[in-house]
Amino acid sequence: MQHGKLGKKAVRHDPRTLKLARYTAALADPPTECNLTGKITDLGMMLNDSLGDCTCASIGHMVQAWTAEDGAQVIIADADIEKAYEAFCGYRPGDPSTDQGGIELDVLNGWRQVGVAGHQITAYAALQVQPAQSAQPAPESFWKKLKGLFGKKAPRPRAMLPVLDRQLKQGVYYFGGVYIGVELPLTAQGQATWDVVSLDGDGERGSWGGHAIPIVGYDSEYFYVITWGAIVKVTPAFLAEYMSEAYVCFSNDIVGADGKSPQGLETAVLLTDLSEVTA
Repeated sequence: MQHGKLGKKAVRHDPRTLKLARYTAALADPPTECNLTGKITDLGMMLNDSLGDCTCASIGHMVQAWTAEDGAQVIIADADIEKAYEAFCGYRPGDPSTDQGGIELDVLNGWRQVGVAGHQITAYAALQVQPAQSAQPAPESFWKKLKGLFGKKAPRPRAMLPVLDRQLKQGVYYFGGVYIGVELPLTAQGQATWDVVSLDGDGERGSWGGHAIPIVGYDSEYFYVITWGAIVKVTPAFLAEYMSEAYVCFSNDIVGADGKSPQGLETAVLLTDLSEVTA
């Protein structure tokens, strides 16, 4: 996989952000597998090979997944992705000093308010991500077990919390994908499948940098994301450790005239709540 540029800035929290759990707790469990990449014909870099515009390139890839699934794939032009990067993140063409990446929440708000090349989301809702293990001190007994390991912390892959696993899969199945941010470790640079290798040194959270990507599929073993023109397998353990933010987006590209998603999810409550917090 060809590496592009990173460009997700630190997470910005807003207490008004809608929470996904409010709208999906009563939904049926999603199927064991869901893949929205099968009909996509040309992923492309969307300028993320030369610009730190991953927060906006992810919009383009999500629109691809949504419209391809509907049988009429739309590929947003690079020029429109660049315009979004300008509008939402402050980039100025010809001035490399302004190529500083973007804040996911700013990009989501811009996508909702003005859209990108005619494609808008009507609302978005946040998932509650897991705290990173690497940010938490290990118990003393654990440190004793590390003698003889040349000073390196052994990886401690952990299971993703069931509630997060369910919400991510609901996001793909009911909403057509999940827009996430990850604090990539340097160990990911050489991996065909992103997985936890270590938790310090090159495996430290964010040692490579922040990156925005969409989850567009899952099965019993992996989640599938789009990045730098490729589909990459990601383990649940990797997301549990390195994912720092995650949002589902309700898009005009998948909502029918009846105000429902293809799986029948109603938008009315979501939009009513949104109008209250943005008034």
